[in-house]
Amino acid sequence: MATTVEVLAEAFRDCGTPFIVGHPGGESVEMMQAAREKGLRFIFVKQETAGAMLAATWGEITGSPGVCMSTRGPGASNMVNGIAHAALDRCPLIAITDQYPSHVYETGLRQRINQLQLYSPLVKWGTTIAARTVRQQIRRAIRVATAAPPGPVQFDMPSTETTRDAADLVAEGPLRPELVSPHPDRDGLKAPLRMLREAKRPIILAGLGVLWCRAAGELVRLAERLGAPVLTTPKCKGAVPEDHPLRAGCIIGGLIERDLVKQADLIVAIGLDAVELQPKPWPYTTPVLSLASTPSLDALVPAQLELVGDLVPLLGALAEWNPEGSGWGHQAAATYRRDVKAALDTPSQGLSPQAVMEVSRAVLPRDTVATCDAGASRMLVVQKWESYGPREFLASNGLGSMGFAIPGALAARLAHPNRPVVAFTGDGGLLLAVAELQTAVRENLPIIVVVFDDQEIALIRVKQEIKGLQPYGVGIGGIDWEKLAQGFGADGVVVDTENALGDALNAALASGRTTLIAARIDGSGYVAQFNALREL
Repeated sequence: MATTVEVLAEAFRDCGTPFIVGHPGGESVEMMQAAREKGLRFIFVKQETAGAMLAATWGEITGSPGVCMSTRGPGASNMVNGIAHAALDRCPLIAITDQYPSHVYETGLRQRINQLQLYSPLVKWGTTIAARTVRQQIRRAIRVATAAPPGPVQFDMPSTETTRDAADLVAEGPLRPELVSPHPDRDGLKAPLRMLREAKRPIILAGLGVLWCRAAGELVRLAERLGAPVLTTPKCKGAVPEDHPLRAGCIIGGLIERDLVKQADLIVAIGLDAVELQPKPWPYTTPVLSLASTPSLDALVPAQLELVGDLVPLLGALAEWNPEGSGWGHQAAATYRRDVKAALDTPSQGLSPQAVMEVSRAVLPRDTVATCDAGASRMLVVQKWESYGPREFLASNGLGSMGFAIPGALAARLAHPNRPVVAFTGDGGLLLAVAELQTAVRENLPIIVVVFDDQEIALIRVKQEIKGLQPYGVGIGGIDWEKLAQGFGADGVVVDTENALGDALNAALASGRTTLIAARIDGSGYVAQFNALREL
């Protein structure tokens, strides 16, 4: 018979996740050995939060739940931020935490934490694994983690259960059943078709739900049919190729996008998840038609009509049965892109952050996958980097956590072993995950890391400046980036001109090695950029 950990390892492999990532404890060794015997890779990260972010991002890219693990107590508590990322950024994830057996848990105190209670506010489901029930538990976990909206589940793993024989199920169903969505009936779509037909200037706001349904192609077809400009959330970048004439830009909750949206006479919200939006009231009185695979329960987007269903057949039917639109979106999108570019082109003394993005996009191949950290540079990366396919731009948006870019890039390298991967991060964000440079080298997962080196936590300095305060408590500086990278076995280079940055990027591509490129930038334009694009 198979043991508990063998059942789990086999399930992870069969549902499409060929690795476990984490920082193990003493009780983890049986799980690691089972993974080894079932042909799964174990990726040892140096910090539990990074491991959870890596696994979650794999789930985000592939749709198969990532798997991360930690020891009990300090490991489990340190992994919380990564689980929070999976929760708020809608990533399918299974998190395994070591735990004492019940007789020890009930009597001992050292390293005893109620881990199910700790994770309860963040996970879709948490359970204590038992040999008698593990086959059903893993099936439920996979389905819960991957059901829209995707998210994390947690397994507490008592050490007494790992090598016990797992009980068989009388009828053992598939890990993930095939779901069939019928094609919509034309009569059932009369109301939304009427709203679309009567609109002269519809605009599309697209979000994560498009990606859950793998409906990017259908989104493009509907936009083209309507001739509507498209704004996407940052997580949805690339669902409409960003050199498409109807692609306007990204929703950032700023004033600049309101000028575009207010020109429309109908807002078509497609797969829009409120966790992607800024926490402020909906600013528009324009009628809203919402299309999503899950009902909206937060009441943030005031839709007059809400269609709930699989977006692939739903968008396909609307594109097929709706008449050609006015095409107003081509000029509207072009004007918006021009306005954003002008707002970001602030003067600079030396290498500007916007120039870093322009050079990077010009040099790096079209199929490059990019990750982005939180911080002052994030807005520039979101607006300046162009992605041409879904899930080719990855960020912590719902949680907005620093320290995401490097573990996210490692996940992208695992999912796309033959494509370039670049991580854009500030110096503060890099330092939160710097040890994972060694993971990239040791695990042969080469990535390019571009650091916006302004020697400060710039976003906080920007907020201080806007409020009339002197910079205080935000300085970094004094880091020898080349030696830091070399210490981890990576290549390192510091640049302060556009030409030097281009040369460094080309060298990194040619070498195929993990490379840290520190771009010494002048961040003095951040305040003007924030004031032009976004309310703080």
